[in-house]
Amino acid sequence: MKKLQIGDKVRFLSTVGGGQVKGFLNKQLVIVEDENGFDVPVLISECVVVEAAGNEKLGQTENEIPEKEPEKKVEKQRPAANVEETNLISETAEGEKITTCLVYLPTDIKNMTQTSFECYFVNDSNYYLFFNYMSRENNSWRSRFNGIVEPNTQIFIEEFDKSQLNDLEKICVQFMSFKHNKPFRFKNPVSVELRIDTVKFYKLHSFTENDYFDDNALVYYITRNDIPEWEMLVSAGDIQRAMQEKTASEGRPRLQKVVKKEKNPIIEVDLHIDQLLDNTAGMDNTEMLEFQLRKFNEVMQENLKRKGQKIVFIHGKGDGVLKNALLKEIKNKYKSSYYQDASFREYGFGATMITVR
Repeated sequence: MKKLQIGDKVRFLSTVGGGQVKGFLNKQLVIVEDENGFDVPVLISECVVVEAAGNEKLGQTENEIPEKEPEKKVEKQRPAANVEETNLISETAEGEKITTCLVYLPTDIKNMTQTSFECYFVNDSNYYLFFNYMSRENNSWRSRFNGIVEPNTQIFIEEFDKSQLNDLEKICVQFMSFKHNKPFRFKNPVSVELRIDTVKFYKLHSFTENDYFDDNALVYYITRNDIPEWEMLVSAGDIQRAMQEKTASEGRPRLQKVVKKEKNPIIEVDLHIDQLLDNTAGMDNTEMLEFQLRKFNEVMQENLKRKGQKIVFIHGKGDGVLKNALLKEIKNKYKSSYYQDASFREYGFGATMITVR
């Protein structure tokens, strides 16, 4: 059997299909680009070369061999563009541990009785993932989506309505991780089976704030910092076979870079009286102080349920009357909250930061 080389066109022995060799994962696995443009990991033993990289078709008789054309200078074949460009991918320290999740979003959150839902897979890591998303049907599994997910990317999987929820009660996500053209820490293949609580899709409060989307969503983590939520034992062959069950994806997929939202950005409230009132005519110092304290309590009451929320109250340095009044209010009414001087670089000595607890 001819030794595989990058650029060879191959067909598969055990399944329908084939493609062009793009690269090698190891001594057993080769990456083949299929007719749809997807990179698929395949066992080398499952590939038969039908056309060599130099356009020499295999299996021809002498009579079938065309006349020799004048020799042309052939450039050495370069690796695929997507492999070259991976060196441009920015990496983060926390991305060396793989966090992945499935995210479900209603398309019309104001109409929970009729809305359909979108499913996304989030790869929050520095690794490429060979990924397969499946649902259980009786005693077997059906692949709903599979392919390669780039680092720090969220990819659209599918859209479905409530009539399809019963098909999603038991799902499984499998993936293998790697990096292109650079050394990386070995990660074990992951296979996680989850039971989806379909009742949650009928309840508005099930969809909450999350790290990956501006809209409220229902999030099921697959792994957190390399640790699977629930692991079932599978062989590498099982994963490789599942990856070959590629289904045609109608419509999108949509690829988006993962940008984590800042959780509870700091709230800034300026309590200087001229910032609160356009006109203070007829007000004495006591009345102005009472108005400032009402504003302080109003902001605190609005945020008491937002645990971890940081609020900076700008009171100015002055003679310390307003600051002391604020501290007294905190000690009497908000004992569980933590307070400290706000950043000197930004506010000097004129602000207090409170963390809601």
